[in-house]
Amino acid sequence: MKIVGVSACTIGIAHTYLAQQKLEDAAKAAGDDIKVETQGTIGIENELSQEDIAAADIVILAVDIKIANEERFEGKKVVKVSTDTAIKSPNKLIAKLHEIAGK
Repeated sequence: MKIVGVSACTIGIAHTYLAQQKLEDAAKAAGDDIKVETQGTIGIENELSQEDIAAADIVILAVDIKIANEERFEGKKVVKVSTDTAIKSPNKLIAKLHEIAGK
């Protein structure tokens, strides 16, 4: 399954990058392709392209704040959780994404 996502926390430092890493590790362990954009204090990194989004089966938003360019996910299956959820239960979250995407 192909997953794209965004992580962003209120301060834009630790939780943003922890959530990204946890999601990437859990998805790879499940055999998925994943790309997670971070929107932290230093701006957008690992930015998702329109091709990345178009090819994705599902979108995960691990965010605690309003993110930039959320409208680009319109029409996709989107799951929104807090960064804490992504950090504390990444494997359960990836399993839930499989259920929702039907894959």
